[in-house]
Amino acid sequence: MNTLLDSPAHPLDEASIDQLFREAHTAYSFASEGVSDEQLAELYDLVRHAPTALNSQPLRITFIRSDEAKARLLPHLAEMNRAKSQSAPVVAILSADTNFHENLERTAPHMADAKAKFGDDAARTQTAITQGYLQAGYFIVAVRALGLDAGPMGGFDRDGIDAEFLAGTAQKSFIVVNIGHVAEDGNRPRQFRLDLDEAVTIL
Repeated sequence: MNTLLDSPAHPLDEASIDQLFREAHTAYSFASEGVSDEQLAELYDLVRHAPTALNSQPLRITFIRSDEAKARLLPHLAEMNRAKSQSAPVVAILSADTNFHENLERTAPHMADAKAKFGDDAARTQTAITQGYLQAGYFIVAVRALGLDAGPMGGFDRDGIDAEFLAGTAQKSFIVVNIGHVAEDGNRPRQFRLDLDEAVTIL
């Protein structure tokens, strides 16, 4: 049987690479075109394949789309970010499930006593956040891969959002991402990026 392990990976074509990286920009305002449930499901189907330590998969996503949910969300955002999220068809609250270890029997059956390795609450929370950020990077790339635009933001009241949307769970929010189709004037020109010799060491 032919499997992914039997077939070497091939580079993406240049147009696809441009869409994901070179020509992609953070979106600051959005057009009125919506985002469907099917697109959100497809988005998660891509994100769930991101690598995480012990296949821990701590990322949880709360999609905010209704006017009622937006009204609950906006007061918890930094004032400079509210208009951005107001214009977005969907806002994703990305959170880390600090009880991810409860799933390790299913997600990491190759590791004996995997759950027992995460008995310390502080260390487990740190692992959840770290691996959640790794999945968040894939989340943004997946948004772009589906032909949508992303506007990730860190300016929000985490405790407020956790109380408003994640109460009764072990989830901790760490980033908010606006999703949709960027408005005509909804992004900025490419800003300076560090060159190879400034950011990379090859030993």
